[in-house]
Amino acid sequence: MATKKVGLECSKCGARNYTVPAPRGDKRLEIRKFCKHCKMYTLHRETR
Repeated sequence: MATKKVGLECSKCGARNYTVPAPRGDKRLEIRKFCKHCKMYTLHRETR
């Protein structure tokens, strides 16, 4: 069985930079990651 993947979107510029396996639970994932468009670490939120 394949795992479901979700995209991570930068909260500043809106670029979708990363895909990760979907977390278990109903809360949306929020991680600080590097955005290549903003050229800095920003908060990335899960998109569905």
